[in-house]
Amino acid sequence: MTNRSRSVYARKRSPWRSIGIVMRSVWARGTGKFSLIVLAIWLVVSLVSLFWTPHSLWATDGYHVWSSPSRAHWLGTDGTGADIASWLMAGAGVDLLIAVLTVVVALAIGLLLTACMVARSTVLSRGSVVLIDALISIPTILVALMLAVPFGASVGVIVAACGLSYGLNMARVCRPQALRVANSSFVESARHSGVGAWRVFMRHVVPNIRSVMMVQLSLSAGTAVLAEAGLTYLGVGVPSGVPSWGHSLATSAKFITVYPLTVVWIGGCVTIAVIALNLLGDALRDASDPLTNPALRQVDYGA
Repeated sequence: MTNRSRSVYARKRSPWRSIGIVMRSVWARGTGKFSLIVLAIWLVVSLVSLFWTPHSLWATDGYHVWSSPSRAHWLGTDGTGADIASWLMAGAGVDLLIAVLTVVVALAIGLLLTACMVARSTVLSRGSVVLIDALISIPTILVALMLAVPFGASVGVIVAACGLSYGLNMARVCRPQALRVANSSFVESARHSGVGAWRVFMRHVVPNIRSVMMVQLSLSAGTAVLAEAGLTYLGVGVPSGVPSWGHSLATSAKFITVYPLTVVWIGGCVTIAVIALNLLGDALRDASDPLTNPALRQVDYGA
């Protein structure tokens, strides 16, 4: 094989080419464009908040306790005189970190459990199904409460509780399609040729359940943001010294009858972020499926 042939072959087999096609297809959709713009703003604000916020998080303005949006305080102040914009900027980074870590944990747990459920061992596959059905009935808040007792309220508790619950959900949803792929002729051929079980699962089963996984993971990220707000409000989420949207919401909820605008800003950020994450999953599902994206069918991986 000549150098030119090797370069063409590498270019055709490069996964970056398909990733670029998927991202262009997502951007071409209205919902995908909205999601990417919101996530880009979210990421930029999170990075900026690491180095700068309009005011110190612990600074209070006693002369403007209930300040409306102004040049000094962009989104106003809460009942203690703290700057709302500064707390929202700092909380954006914490919630983004929680969403990303939850997706990573849910993906790892979901893939492991899915592999167990489609295993050729009858005991392993049936036992994992029974175990998932038993664990999936436990509410996320109960898992968080059980973890908060020995470890205390922390970001790790939220990630562990949400990652476990959403990983179980992903495995349960992906199981039917993964079973169809695992029992297909090309997978049987790979097994008979001596390919290991885990390699067969990662190279043949996972690519065929990718669209379902993307939707579930995007829902997990959005639900993790909502779970953070709810768990922090109940006192088992982010500690009081750590800024987050849930912490700001819990602090401002007591003033909702006095100054509702404090809750509107925080609730708006949570709502927009969750909508963007959910829409991104739908856009990625359509863009990554060769049946709905003709551009992907033109990528030749077997040349």
